[in-house]
Amino acid sequence: MKLILFDIDGTLLWTDGAGRRAMEGALFGMFGHHGDPAYRYDGKTDRQIVREQMRSAGVDDADISSRMHDVLQSYVWLLELELRDVASARLCAGVRPLLDAVEAQEHATIGLLTGNIEQGARRKLQAVDLDFARFRVNAFGCDHEDRPQLPVVAQQRAEAFFGTTMPGEHMVIIGDTPADIQCGRSLGARAIGVATGRYSVDELAAHNPAAVFETLEDTDAVLEALLGG
Repeated sequence: MKLILFDIDGTLLWTDGAGRRAMEGALFGMFGHHGDPAYRYDGKTDRQIVREQMRSAGVDDADISSRMHDVLQSYVWLLELELRDVASARLCAGVRPLLDAVEAQEHATIGLLTGNIEQGARRKLQAVDLDFARFRVNAFGCDHEDRPQLPVVAQQRAEAFFGTTMPGEHMVIIGDTPADIQCGRSLGARAIGVATGRYSVDELAAHNPAAVFETLEDTDAVLEALLGG
């Protein structure tokens, strides 16, 4: 059995800044500061974003930790408001045919491996009419603040779901950032890069994924890369 784990932002969909606007609004409402405007969110977990942005604003870790739950709840509420503008979210090219093709494989299951907390992930998928229930084994930014720990979470949940061991080499992580490519290496998971985010094909290729694609539109080629190895 292959477990194919998809990142969300920049891989499955774009929210045209809705997530960042919601997070900045939540940070300002809770701490009175948006954080560094040049800080890059891609490849980070939501909890990591809160911590690093507020550290840069001079907030101590204990204060950040004590307010983490509340700021993320505020973020989810603001994200839902942002996503009510249907133009603010769209699927990336080739996503729906690829998901259909993977699900048609007898020995493959799709899941999510994302820095989004689960509530945020659900709302983003809903905004682009992707059924959350399609993704059977998942790891979210609320499961661990450190993204490299998320593949371990996914592996443990896969073993519980399938009722058997899930070797790391049977896991495939597909995403649009170097963090996606690197995070599963300790388990031996394969990584596939896609340049539909803020990194180019060459920038992703420099991190030695099993394959890199400009988009997910070539369903057959991407499927072969996901299931190969």
